[in-house]
Amino acid sequence: MARRKKSETVSTGRGKRLVGLAKTLVPLAAPVLLPYAATAAASARESIDRYRARRLGVPVERLAEFTGRGAALHARIVGIQESLGSLGERADASGGDARFASGIEPRLRQLLAAVRAAERMPSVRRRAAHRAIDAELAPVEDELLRRFNLR
Repeated sequence: MARRKKSETVSTGRGKRLVGLAKTLVPLAAPVLLPYAATAAASARESIDRYRARRLGVPVERLAEFTGRGAALHARIVGIQESLGSLGERADASGGDARFASGIEPRLRQLLAAVRAAERMPSVRRRAAHRAIDAELAPVEDELLRRFNLR
């Protein structure tokens, strides 16, 4: 098999022919291929949304609530708040559980505000704020799990 010279494979005439062919085929193929491309794009977007929702631990329908760099912390705080509501509704809930829930709720609101405020901070300060918020959430989650008799 003889090798072609580089000058034979790339030439202005060949380039002009390829451009002319593309000008002819693209308008003919576009109406047929665009619906498939749109379906593929929608499917890819749905897959990405499901992945992000799974990572945050929220339903896909609520994914829009948790955006930005603090989305994971925001989702954790909202999850803790929802769990506190179900803590008081348990059949074996004690008065201490209700006091814990009502006592920690204002702190969770403060942490949620801090997550939102950190979105507008420079990256170094934002990361430091997120680490501090994470450190505040860990003992609250541990106590909540203890009260649900999971630790």
